[in-house]
Amino acid sequence: MDAAEFALTHRAPAPSPWRPRLRIGLLNNMPDAALCATERQFGDLLREAADETEIELVLFALPGVARSDKALANMAGRYEDAAGLADAGLDGLIVTGAEPRAARLDEEPYWPALAAAADWTRAAAMPTIWSCLAAHAAVLHFDGVERRPLPAKLSGVFASAPASADPLVAGAPFHTPHSRLNGLDEGDLVRNGYDILTRSPDAGVDAFARRDGALALFLQGHPEYDAETLMREYLRDVGRFLRGERPVRPSTPANYFGMPTETRLARLAGRDRATMADYEAALGAAAPQRAWRGSAVRLYRRWLDEAAGVTAPARDLARAAS
Repeated sequence: MDAAEFALTHRAPAPSPWRPRLRIGLLNNMPDAALCATERQFGDLLREAADETEIELVLFALPGVARSDKALANMAGRYEDAAGLADAGLDGLIVTGAEPRAARLDEEPYWPALAAAADWTRAAAMPTIWSCLAAHAAVLHFDGVERRPLPAKLSGVFASAPASADPLVAGAPFHTPHSRLNGLDEGDLVRNGYDILTRSPDAGVDAFARRDGALALFLQGHPEYDAETLMREYLRDVGRFLRGERPVRPSTPANYFGMPTETRLARLAGRDRATMADYEAALGAAAPQRAWRGSAVRLYRRWLDEAAGVTAPARDLARAAS
């Protein structure tokens, strides 16, 4: 994947003359199997949200995230170390989660580097999106807010309604894919000064934010997902169950598959000897729709507009005065 794939165009309202383009960083901490897909998903979403202002996506990696030799070779020359964030001239930053390996997030090998990156976003007044597990890590670091295990994995596409007058979420309801084993308590977030933006009766807090110097947007879901991402994750979890790596057969993602596919999967769940090939065959005709795309584009467009028109000029003035 070369740099040309990340030359995106987008029209922001009343672009400021001080910046002909936006330079957006992606601190990509996803595991090897999802690394390139994550680059593409965020690149495609930014392209769709962008209209006509030129956007450059710059890739960063955290030291301490375990990588195979193949992944490291793929990243060579394309990814910069997260220590270089401060010198990259960014207008905004997106931070992804990483596959948990330790019992607590602050015990992960990459934690010191992630904490340093989080502190920099505040000191630099950098507009930042914290995605899924990265959102959990950020609020733990900033305010000691602990995530809580869910009774079962939350997987599916969930509708949420605006819970705030914030312009980021004004208007129609949002639909967002979720795929997580943990969640954040709304009361904990509110007590620590976070503004709940969207809320789902089934998925709880969806998006929340804080503006203390620059917009920090936290997303427990995955608006960037492709249409088939939840299906691939479901098959991965089924495989782990069939191999005895997880004790409970995974539930199908909610509000995602059509009824014929749900029926085929329900029959398999009642069989003691269903194989991975049976599940793959059952999903062979599945064609999940990316019903959340409009919501995702709307949210990211508004975030880009804020980065372009509000926070970036203030940050550049502060930088010039320092």
